[in-house]
Amino acid sequence: MSAFTGTRHLLRLILRRDRVVLPIWVLLLAVLPASYAGTYAELYPTAPERAAYLAGTASNPSIVALLGPVYGDSVGALAVQRAGLLALIVALVSVLTVVRHTRTEEEAGRRELLGATVLGRYAGLTAALLVAYTANLLLGLLTAGGLAAAGLPGAGSLLFGAGVALTGIVFATVGGLAAQLTESAGGARGIGLGVLGLAFVLRLAGDAGGSGGGAEWLSWLSPLGWAARGRAFAGERWWVLLLPVLLTALVAAVTYPVSVRRDLGAGVFPPRLGPATAGARLTGPIGLAWRLHRGQLLGWTVGFGLLGLVLGGAADAAGDAVRGNQQVAEILARLGGSSALAEAYLGGTLSITGLAAAGYGIQAALRARAEEIAGRAEPLLATAVSRTRWLAAHLFFALLGPAVVLAVAGLTTGLAYGLSIGDVGGQLPRLLGAGLAQVPAAWVLAALAALLVGLLPRFSAAAWAALAGCLLLGQLGAVLKLDQWALDISPFTHTPQVLAPHWTATPLAALTTIAAALTALSLRTFQTRDIPTP
Repeated sequence: MSAFTGTRHLLRLILRRDRVVLPIWVLLLAVLPASYAGTYAELYPTAPERAAYLAGTASNPSIVALLGPVYGDSVGALAVQRAGLLALIVALVSVLTVVRHTRTEEEAGRRELLGATVLGRYAGLTAALLVAYTANLLLGLLTAGGLAAAGLPGAGSLLFGAGVALTGIVFATVGGLAAQLTESAGGARGIGLGVLGLAFVLRLAGDAGGSGGGAEWLSWLSPLGWAARGRAFAGERWWVLLLPVLLTALVAAVTYPVSVRRDLGAGVFPPRLGPATAGARLTGPIGLAWRLHRGQLLGWTVGFGLLGLVLGGAADAAGDAVRGNQQVAEILARLGGSSALAEAYLGGTLSITGLAAAGYGIQAALRARAEEIAGRAEPLLATAVSRTRWLAAHLFFALLGPAVVLAVAGLTTGLAYGLSIGDVGGQLPRLLGAGLAQVPAAWVLAALAALLVGLLPRFSAAAWAALAGCLLLGQLGAVLKLDQWALDISPFTHTPQVLAPHWTATPLAALTTIAAALTALSLRTFQTRDIPTP
């Protein structure tokens, strides 16, 4: 029997399980670069307008650090820079996908059952990697096709699409290696996301000094920086594509031998033994939930704090860069903020930050479902702990987390922006309020995830589809001129522009009420369903 025996059957199983999620994230991410190209072509139709925008953008280290360098003033080059975070999102999805179909399967015991059949030792890892590789290649082809359909040169479109696809392939392989190192899915995700975070920090530090800066070599150490350094639409450098190919081969050469030299269900690194007796903090559901959620909450808080510093530092320059373009000013004003361009930029970016915070809320709410699937909820509920107390402990952090991270983002954004214009005392409370104004909308999505856990647990992952829909409406709704009823589907559409001189808190109260009702309903439905529900 070959070590790859059964790969085809596992491949079909994974594709069947991901038949909804996989097409959604591939199509949503593929359409973004083409939409950016169309926006730039409409807003900056002439070369002098694009040159002015380029000069204002490239001169600010914060914008370049966040999105990456830009090599030229063509529509394609500007669209590539605007899609600079696409590689990060693709890498994130790739890591989570591979870990889900490898280490999570082992932790749940399903991999052991399958291993008792005619199944090679490499089959599970290979099937997961093939699915991730194929999805990334399809994403790359669709991205290239979308850019070419937008009227951009075919060579640059293909290079950028290939760069994004290979970035995802690199981190899919990293996810496969992370799954071999620890015996828990959470630990594997932590290792994979830690590597991704390090790569992002290296790219950010290298790009902060601009092209040709003394620290640019740091960006060459990060796989997230290679797609931009292919210089699509600005004198293509095809040889850069060899870097992710070589790194993928190197990581795979380590991953496969490691996967057969460990026991099934075990990791290379043994788990650390805990104390013999639990501390006083673990005597109740809240203490246990804090133990489970504290690492993620700390990581998200630090990340949002750093993001706020970058966004706040770029605000003043962003306003200067587009001050002469009335179309851009109108679009930014629709995204959030007052008529002042810097404040419109801050309002729009904080709205996107609110979407990210909603992602944390969904993740925290779905942790309860993960505990149930892993079989750890049923023993606890067999004690004096009620279902309501157990689920409410997880939902407490699902609602607390978005408020904490958005408060930190608002504070650091206000600090950076206040320092840039010499008004820290005035901007700090204003932007703290702007950050907190996004909390009720984030709560609605977190409460929706909680309701799915209680009412339709098998479809609880659909909460991520709701978040993706809100992101799509927020990013492309105004550009595509969708009807207002379509935009109103997203709770973030109803968030008031608190940076404007006049606003009302009524929408915030309404969103909070909706979130409270959904949370109460989730607790009620959780009491009456079977546990566990596979």
